[in-house]
Amino acid sequence: MAPTKSDLRRIDLCAADEVPPGTKKLCEVGDELVLVTNLAGTFHATQGICTHEYFELDRGAMTGDSILCTLHMSRFSLIDGEVIDPPAELPLAVYPVAVEGGRVLIDVPAGPLEVNR
Repeated sequence: MAPTKSDLRRIDLCAADEVPPGTKKLCEVGDELVLVTNLAGTFHATQGICTHEYFELDRGAMTGDSILCTLHMSRFSLIDGEVIDPPAELPLAVYPVAVEGGRVLIDVPAGPLEVNR
């Protein structure tokens, strides 16, 4: 069963102007990292660590709507988190984004932030 709005918590990640179009920013959410990207004015949020092996994706290269983990060359979609190029097999967790009052926010279920490892 999908979580209802009352089951969700809103997390403030960063100011929208900290992530100009075509850039990325790594944000901390408790013990996890979230990668915020701005694709032509549309914000996206995914887990910030590669699913293949620990590597912070803000150190990777953005090309169009994908990110390349430069540790082992896995590429992921920034829109749906899917693996485009191996060796990664698991997709990135993707979080719903809202922009309000100049802030980038995500709405996620209560409890630990979902990530794929």
